Amino acid sequence: MNTLLAFIAIFSVLVFVHEWGHLYFAKKAGILCYEFAIGMGPKLFSFMRNETVYTIRLLPIGGYVRMAGEDPEQTNIRPGYEIGLVFDEKEFVTEIIVNNKSKHPEAHVVQVERIDLVHELFIETHDEESGELVRYNVHERALIVQDEVAQQNAPWHRQFGAKSVPKRAMAIFAGPLMNFVLAFVVLFGLFLYTGVRESTELIVDLDTPADTAGLQDQDTVTAVQGVEVASWNEMTEQIQAHPNQEVTIDYIRDGESMQTSVLLDQREIAPGEYEGVLGVTTEFEFSLTGAITEAGASMVQFATAIFDTLSLIITGDFSLDYVAGPVGIYDVTGQAVSMGLYSVVMFAALLSVNLGIINLLPIPAMDGGRLCFLAYEGIAGKPVSPEKEGAIQFVGFAFLMLLMIVVTWNDISRLFS
Repeated sequence: MNTLLAFIAIFSVLVFVHEWGHLYFAKKAGILCYEFAIGMGPKLFSFMRNETVYTIRLLPIGGYVRMAGEDPEQTNIRPGYEIGLVFDEKEFVTEIIVNNKSKHPEAHVVQVERIDLVHELFIETHDEESGELVRYNVHERALIVQDEVAQQNAPWHRQFGAKSVPKRAMAIFAGPLMNFVLAFVVLFGLFLYTGVRESTELIVDLDTPADTAGLQDQDTVTAVQGVEVASWNEMTEQIQAHPNQEVTIDYIRDGESMQTSVLLDQREIAPGEYEGVLGVTTEFEFSLTGAITEAGASMVQFATAIFDTLSLIITGDFSLDYVAGPVGIYDVTGQAVSMGLYSVVMFAALLSVNLGIINLLPIPAMDGGRLCFLAYEGIAGKPVSPEKEGAIQFVGFAFLMLLMIVVTWNDISRLFS
C-alpha cells in the first residue's frame, strides 16, 4: 500500500507540475485552454474554473493541456445549417445550439446564411418574415453546445497559432522547465533539512578500501591523486573519476601531513558506466549555500546519467532493460520506499529531471518535437503545413505508444523472470 501511495503521489506531482507549466504560460500568452488533464483515458473527476476544465483521468501515463487551435476541435457550422441562438441583454449571441434544439426552448432557431466564429464573430441569417439579411454579433466567450456538451468558442486571438513564435515556444518549453525547477526545489529542501557534507574530515566505514589502506576517523583529506581538494564534493569528484584504480590520498592526522595508496572499489551508475568508491562519509552540516550547491550537483549527476544511457543508442549498446515504463517505475518506487523517505525524495527528483529531459528530445508528439516545428517556423518565416505536421505528430505518437507497450511488457517479463 505504501508503494502504491508513493507511486500515485510522485506521478501526480510530476505530471501536475509539468502540465501546470504549459497551462500557466499558455494563459499568460492569452491562449484559451480547454482542459488541464492528469492521466489519460476515461474521466474520473472534473471541475470548471476560469474557462478551463480540470480533470483527473483513469490511466496514469501522462497528462495534457488542450489549447485552442492545436486541434480542429471547433464545430464546423456551415451555411444552410439550422442552429439555435441564445442572447444576452445586449443582443450578443452567448450560446450556439448545434443539435437537440428541442431541449433548448429559449433558443431562437435560425438557418445560417454566413458565419464567422474566428475573426469577425458574426452569424448572418434571413429574417423569416421580411426575408432581409440579419447579422447577429457573437460574444467573444460564446459557448457552442453540441450533444449537450458546451465548449467555449475560440476567436483567432485566443488560439495557439495566433501567438508569436517565442510565446508559443515558451508555452511548450515551460512543461520540462517546471520539472527541472521542481527537482531543484525538492533537492534543495531535502539537503536543507538533512544538511550537507562539506568537510573532508572522514568517517571510515569498516571493510572498505579506506579501512584497508589505514585511513581513520577524523583524518582530513587534502588531495586525491595529486589534485588538491577543499570540499567534500571536490574530494568525491576525484574519487569517482578513478573506479577500480589505485590512487594516492594526502591527508592530515593530528596535525601531521600523511599519504597513503588506496585501491578503490567501483559501482555501476549507468549501463557500462562506473564510479570509484572509497568507503567513507562525513558529518552533515546545515548550510544554505551548501544545499544549493548540492542540489545543483545532484541535478547535473542525474542528467549526465540519463544522457549516458541515451548515448548507448548511438553506440548500439542500448537495451530495453535500461529504460522503464509505469510497471518498472512502480517496482523501483517500492525499492525506494523500503529504503526510507530520503530515497523516495531523491527518486522523485531523479524522475522529474528524467521527465524534463525526455520531453525535450526532438521526437514528434513530445515537447521537443513541437519546439523543432516552431524553430523551423522561426527560421523559415512560415509554419509547416498543418497536414504534414499532423501526419508527423501522429507517427510520433504511434511510435511512443508502441514503445510504451514494449517497455511495459519487458518490465513485466523482467519482474516475473
